[in-house]
Amino acid sequence: MSSKKDKSNSLDKYFMAIAMNLAKERIGLTGLNPSVGSVIVKNNKILSFGQTGLKGRPHAETVAINKCKKKELKGSSIYITMEPCTHYGKTPPCTNQIIKSKIKKVIYSSTDIDRRTSNKAYSLLRSKKIIVKKGLLKSESKKIYKNYFNQKNNEKPFVVAKIACSSDFFISSNNKFITNQHSRNVSHILRYNFDSILVSSKTVNTDNSKLTCRINGLENFSPKRLIIDKNLKINKNSPVITDKNKNNTIIFHSTKDKKKLRYFKLRGIRLSYTDLDSNNNIDLKKVFLKAYRMGIASIIIEGGKMLTKSLLKDKLINEFYLFKSKKKLGKLGKNNIFDFKKTLYFLKKKENIETFLNGDKIIRYY
Repeated sequence: MSSKKDKSNSLDKYFMAIAMNLAKERIGLTGLNPSVGSVIVKNNKILSFGQTGLKGRPHAETVAINKCKKKELKGSSIYITMEPCTHYGKTPPCTNQIIKSKIKKVIYSSTDIDRRTSNKAYSLLRSKKIIVKKGLLKSESKKIYKNYFNQKNNEKPFVVAKIACSSDFFISSNNKFITNQHSRNVSHILRYNFDSILVSSKTVNTDNSKLTCRINGLENFSPKRLIIDKNLKINKNSPVITDKNKNNTIIFHSTKDKKKLRYFKLRGIRLSYTDLDSNNNIDLKKVFLKAYRMGIASIIIEGGKMLTKSLLKDKLINEFYLFKSKKKLGKLGKNNIFDFKKTLYFLKKKENIETFLNGDKIIRYY
């Protein structure tokens, strides 16, 4: 026969799991802020829930609290996937709202690593006679915040590269697509989950790329478009320069050609002068640092062979996705990447992504 304590712990896990599902939904959509889920419960019934707002505000706790009447909140419990903030930023601390609302119990999973808040909420809330429980379902929340912890610790975006190839490792041919429609849909879902997408101008010019998320209902969540273009050789009629999302395009360059610079600035394209590395290419480390200062927390790279190989060689990525078609191209194939295996050694683990791709495969290295 289960005890009252066991039943209470089981309910805590149940409500925290709901909060975690809310947090998962917003991963990649909250900028530099973590995606947090929050659930308010009273008498074992859910009163309200909240998620971190798009681009990071309002916070999940604020959303959940503001949905309730003040008298409802008194004596309630709030489940939060991450430690509530205690510092003043662009908004007041969530702990202030929790205290004012007369919430009786706070249960959170992960401790925030932001120095302004880390490990401060527990003692603050307890000093106000609020019951606090932390670390619930911590192993699950660590998976949710893996990217956030990485970018916060390193002060640079979480970087993932992907590339598609045939079964015999060619990445291009006379046909436009190598992988099938199922693989391409997964690729667009990945774009939805990242702040930004990075490519070289060569890729843009070759593919006439739009670099948007083309899944019905997710078009408005297309990532920022980051272009590596040393000498501003991008096609001036490219969709990333002319379409309605052109203000979402940032070009990292190293030219001082005033005529070119004026042309792109007049069209609303954001330009960022970036120094060259020892190989006379745009310094990608500096690109990532600049991107982070621009508020970009995650980048997915869909570059060509040379850009991707350079990233792997310099160990500048956190994960790598290989989309492998069932097609064999043979003599029709171009740009073989079989030797990429040698540069993937620093990513210690790999897994096959289990999803229906009608013969195609996705291998994730991490």
